[in-house]
Amino acid sequence: MKLGLLIFINKLVTKICRLFKKNGSVYPGYIIYDVLRQKKVLEKIKYPKFVIAVTGSSGKGSTTELVNYILTKKGYDVCYNKNGSNGVLAATTLILNNCNLKGEFLHEVLLLECDERHLKLIFGKNKMTHLIITNMTRDQPARHGNYDVVFGDVLKGIGNNTTLIINADDPLVNRLKFTHKNEVIRYGMAKTKDSYIGSNADLTDYAYCPMCNRKLEYKYYHYGHIGNYQCPNCDFGRGKVEYEATDIDLKKQKIKINGELVNLDKNVLYAVYYTLAAYTLCSTIGVKEKDILSILNNNKHESKRGKVSNFDGRTLLSLESKNENNLSYYQTIKYIADQKGKKTVVLGFNNVSRRHPHNDVSWLWDIKFELLNDKNIDKFFCIGKFRYDVAARLSFTGIDIEKIVLVEDMETLPEEIKNKSIGDIYTMCCIELTNIIKNMLEDDENGKD
Repeated sequence: MKLGLLIFINKLVTKICRLFKKNGSVYPGYIIYDVLRQKKVLEKIKYPKFVIAVTGSSGKGSTTELVNYILTKKGYDVCYNKNGSNGVLAATTLILNNCNLKGEFLHEVLLLECDERHLKLIFGKNKMTHLIITNMTRDQPARHGNYDVVFGDVLKGIGNNTTLIINADDPLVNRLKFTHKNEVIRYGMAKTKDSYIGSNADLTDYAYCPMCNRKLEYKYYHYGHIGNYQCPNCDFGRGKVEYEATDIDLKKQKIKINGELVNLDKNVLYAVYYTLAAYTLCSTIGVKEKDILSILNNNKHESKRGKVSNFDGRTLLSLESKNENNLSYYQTIKYIADQKGKKTVVLGFNNVSRRHPHNDVSWLWDIKFELLNDKNIDKFFCIGKFRYDVAARLSFTGIDIEKIVLVEDMETLPEEIKNKSIGDIYTMCCIELTNIIKNMLEDDENGKD
């Protein structure tokens, strides 16, 4: 099939989806990629000067958002997957919708958050000019099996001409410094007041040198296997990085990057990493660092995660946790545990995966919910389709079962929170339930039925 016809079909199906008030971010790509079996269509596109992908087990959405914010503020014409759909079908839809019928991409920058295992399907070899890899951790085990399998798929999407921007604090990712043939730019975070000595076996996914298989020696850990390490047998190690975050003050939401003061948009540890990654990428493609600093330090950008509002005269903080990823949950739990004063926690999910029909919940036992055994937490409201599984896991942490409330009808959640709990409210739910809770509580606050 001719490329122009495929682009026309993609645009037409998108318009039909929107006519029927459907999102249409995936279905047009499904028609092209699966129904018409045009699986090589994206290799025929004439891409712009900058084709930037962001992948990794966690943090890729927030990183993509901040890269887009900086580049757009600087005047670049950026096309990116704002809705977060990051598989090959969504990428097909987006890219073809932003081409003319000759197959020429119509924007200066293509920026894509990419599923790790779909990266090779979206770009093949030698299409990406730049790739950010945030981390590689135990993630969606029912789908992925092992992080080495995932990393292998990422490697299949990297061409020799791709410039890599990688998190050197992750030893699995940092191996690319020693193996990739083109430029590798590395970023990392210096020791913080919360860094610790000695691994936490419950959270550590990676412990051995990827070059010689000797056990790595760590100066300190940030979380999981992310930290500062060195192999005692060979040259492999974190070492000195090109872009480093120091003087980290989450309370004041400030860090320094290579000695320059930078504001964070959230007071959480993962904000340091996505800010570092975005800073490194933008500097690498030629944005002057003084301009990046100006944009970040006058940042009106709202992070994709951690939105603050009010309910019942109490602060409400919405923290989205990525299902099937113990380190994503760990950072959310650690943040809640570190907050002062009385607290109420709402947690749960309706689907284990939004894309795949896996309902395995064994990963709940990888998560360190024990950190929530905190006398300042007044109540836990377990919601969603898997509320009984979540409540069962909490019951094995030593948490007083009187604190655990099963919400059988979501419509009653506002009243239950009002009548049965006190303190600031923290929700740690999937994206779907986060949006439902936000709208429900806002409607209740505004007196809507």
